[in-house]
Amino acid sequence: MIEVELIDSMGSDLSVVNAARVSFGKRKTEMSVGDEKLIKYLAKHNHWSPFAHAQIQFRIKAPIFVARQLVKHQVGLVWNEISRRYVDTEPEFYEVDKWRGKPIDKKQGSGDTLEDKHGICQWSKTKIENAALESYKGLLGQGVAPEQARMILPQSMMTEWYWSGTLYAFARVCNLRCASDAQYETRIVANLINKECGILFPISWTELRNT
Repeated sequence: MIEVELIDSMGSDLSVVNAARVSFGKRKTEMSVGDEKLIKYLAKHNHWSPFAHAQIQFRIKAPIFVARQLVKHQVGLVWNEISRRYVDTEPEFYEVDKWRGKPIDKKQGSGDTLEDKHGICQWSKTKIENAALESYKGLLGQGVAPEQARMILPQSMMTEWYWSGTLYAFARVCNLRCASDAQYETRIVANLINKECGILFPISWTELRNT
């Protein structure tokens, strides 16, 4: 199951306002209509630095193929991930709730739900995962180093990581990964991040997500 847990946050919409207004030696203690207009102006004209003074930290659990898409977003973000060099818990695999067909008119993404006739798709996935898990345990049993034995584990294996960064950086992630053409499983993560950031920074997030 894909999970996104809010661990910590720093700042508020007011933090963005004060970061912008410090240029004029001003500091606000509460939001006003003018401050809301200022945030809208900053987002519209891509004045990104005030939004970088607000920070969020998440703990995320998702399959490796999702993590490898999201880790491409690096500017303004920090990533620390679990490592099978050190953990000895049994690997967990992502459960597919539905299979999707290949898109007809584009090179990436997926099409409509694909009927898994006779359960062949699920059988193939389970067969590979069980074989990989058995081989992985066998290598460890032969004394092979975990950092080397892990190479045979499939991309469906679940991983988890701490992901920290600026409000602006996460807005860029969500503007790309919440889109309808993003991979479904990756959209799950992005949509959960989107929800949390919208609660924490309602004004700034609305404007950043609309630009």
